[in-house]
Amino acid sequence: MLHTAVAFGRLLRRAGLAAGTDRVVEFTRALEELDPTRREDVYWAGRVTLCSRREDLELYDQAFEVFWEGSKKPQTPRGPKRRLSSPPIDSVQPPKKSVQKNEKGEEAVRLRYSPVDVLRTKNFTLYTAEEFAELHKLLVDLKLSGALRRSRRLEPASKGRHDPHRTLRSTLRTGGEPMHHRFRRARSQPRRVVLLCDISGSMAPYSRALLRFMHVGVISGEPLEAFVLGTRLTRVTRELATKDPDRALKSAAGAIKDWSGGTRLGDTIKEFVDRWGQRGMARGSVVVILSDGWDRGDVEVLAEQMMRLRRLSYRVIWVNPLKAAPGYQPLARGMAAALPYIDVFLSGHNFESLEKLARAITGAVSDKQGGTS
Repeated sequence: MLHTAVAFGRLLRRAGLAAGTDRVVEFTRALEELDPTRREDVYWAGRVTLCSRREDLELYDQAFEVFWEGSKKPQTPRGPKRRLSSPPIDSVQPPKKSVQKNEKGEEAVRLRYSPVDVLRTKNFTLYTAEEFAELHKLLVDLKLSGALRRSRRLEPASKGRHDPHRTLRSTLRTGGEPMHHRFRRARSQPRRVVLLCDISGSMAPYSRALLRFMHVGVISGEPLEAFVLGTRLTRVTRELATKDPDRALKSAAGAIKDWSGGTRLGDTIKEFVDRWGQRGMARGSVVVILSDGWDRGDVEVLAEQMMRLRRLSYRVIWVNPLKAAPGYQPLARGMAAALPYIDVFLSGHNFESLEKLARAITGAVSDKQGGTS
């Protein structure tokens, strides 16, 4: 029933409804409480959970007939053509006051708010194509640098460990007298960041925005590796290395063979640990898993691999877009199995949540289950 509900949700999104993953999950839970063999139960379960506006009802009825009864293809109603334009991000200023005259000739002050503020809190499932382009301009300002660690290499310092070699060289300028002692200390450098993004069908409403987030991290110049998880593991660091976001995503899509398929989190994480993690990529790194926790494989395998990953890495961060839903509980078997081995548990449903993720990567956020972030 889950796969059928996900397929129905895809049809609704193509028709223009904002049927995100959270709504599809509620639709599935409603069907579990009702009789899925009765048309009325399936119809009203979907209408209550998948529709949010009065305008959605007509499209929902058409899509329901197509999917469940095999009638003609639904048509998206065409409204009057409108030309949408928004100012570039660089030119947008904070809320400004515009002074206008009212009927009595007195000055009336109104506030004009930037569209950027709307994008920061808007769910990715509701983004338009134009808003995804603006999202990239916001993401480039994020700093995806891992928490600092001490390196074995040393650098000059005003105090610390005595540096006899530099002190000796300095005495050549003073006739052999050590007038100034030199010191050195361990150099600090950012830890490697490893991003593992779920690109299964249940994550389809969010994977586009999260891949843009990964692209910004790859081109930032910081030590960062990018992988996608589906029925197999695919490394996409090289494909995302070009600075053009559209070309980068197109190249990554060409390398991914299991886009919007199922998810085998345990098997793919095991492949990462065996092939890459134990060989050094995950040792002391910040590992970020972007997934809703729905797993078609054995959850015991997932729990075992999460334990191995936790032992290798410095910090494990799990980003679940469903966490932003009111009253969310990690009831999915995969999510429940992975939760004991997670250091930070965040959502990733909008830009503000990605900002918090960037701070968590640097070590500024360390809450595991608090809030909906």
